[in-house]
Amino acid sequence: MAGGFTETAFIKKLAELNNSSQSIQTLSLWLIHHRKHYSTVVKIWIRELIKVEKKGPEYGQEFGLHLKKAFEHMSRSDEKTKNSLDRLLTIWNDRGIYDGVLISEFKRALGKDEPPPSKRSKPNERKSRSPTRERKKSETEKIVEVVHVPPGDPPEPEELIRAIQELELNIASSDENVRERIAQLPREVSEVSLISKIEDKEAAEKLSVQVGEAVHLLSQYNMRLSAEMDHRKKVAIMMRDFLHVQEELLAQAERNLEVRM
Repeated sequence: MAGGFTETAFIKKLAELNNSSQSIQTLSLWLIHHRKHYSTVVKIWIRELIKVEKKGPEYGQEFGLHLKKAFEHMSRSDEKTKNSLDRLLTIWNDRGIYDGVLISEFKRALGKDEPPPSKRSKPNERKSRSPTRERKKSETEKIVEVVHVPPGDPPEPEELIRAIQELELNIASSDENVRERIAQLPREVSEVSLISKIEDKEAAEKLSVQVGEAVHLLSQYNMRLSAEMDHRKKVAIMMRDFLHVQEELLAQAERNLEVRM
């Protein structure tokens, strides 16, 4: 199981990081598992990188080779995020972190800069697209979105344990008291054929009260059952995501062990 996240543990992992694929993948999986600490991770990473920036400019140069793909990925983010990244690129350009040509490539990848004229679509070409083609494209995109469902953010062990404990304390389907009350409801509230046996107003009013109480009891129980189902689905997803990361970490640890042997 992955260890808990601490600043000391992360700095140690950065210090032990080397350029082997095993080392990089192990750290990547560990960071994915602790994604909830993303803000702290970024701050520590930048701080530690700045310490060696003057002595090791190779880091910045190597990052530059891969940043275009990263900005292409971030181009699918919301406008606020893209604007923040665009400002960051402007700062990099002003400070000479990367040359202007590379910064322009990053901006185009992010979708915050005008594309080259040769790649622009003519207005007439845009208008010539038929609604049918656009509709088919939209439907295809929706299908792709539904099919590709990657694992979500894995929970911390404490979160998963707490969710399971909360589920155990709120299992409506195992509430014997309510189930017994439902079983003891008079036949008159559920069998329509018995209505014909009502002889007077007093009996009708009594049955009306019983039906009202039964409806309230069943409605409340159904709401609890629905909440339980939602909770079960949530816990199942949390367990899936947690186990997915644990399996990857275990596989990576086994590969590392094989390399050392």
